[in-house]
Amino acid sequence: MYTKKIKENLDCGILVAAKVFGGKWKLCVLDAIHRGIVRPAEICRYIDEASPRVIEMQLAELLFFGVIEKRATDAYPKKTEYQLTALGESLLPLLEQIDNWGTTHAAFIKERQKEFEESQTA
Repeated sequence: MYTKKIKENLDCGILVAAKVFGGKWKLCVLDAIHRGIVRPAEICRYIDEASPRVIEMQLAELLFFGVIEKRATDAYPKKTEYQLTALGESLLPLLEQIDNWGTTHAAFIKERQKEFEESQTA
């Protein structure tokens, strides 16, 4: 079994937050579930830039940390749905602030990204 050589510092709030929702697509997954997109295939369509395997991994990590919970029906065919837990709901104000920040600064960031990409090809 792999053991990390450097112990994680989970006394730092920023590191704890990054561990729980710091993956590339986790905030988008949380946003999708909050918007009522609860089935895995629907989440994959909502976040079409990410592969289904990556979305599956992000869902598994959020499930492990108790941010979301999984419901499966007994009916045939089985249906799996996800919903936010109380812990996940507590992230919604932060998610809204991040979205507002991104919307406010999108034009500037797009321009900087364009400049960066041009500097890499020159």
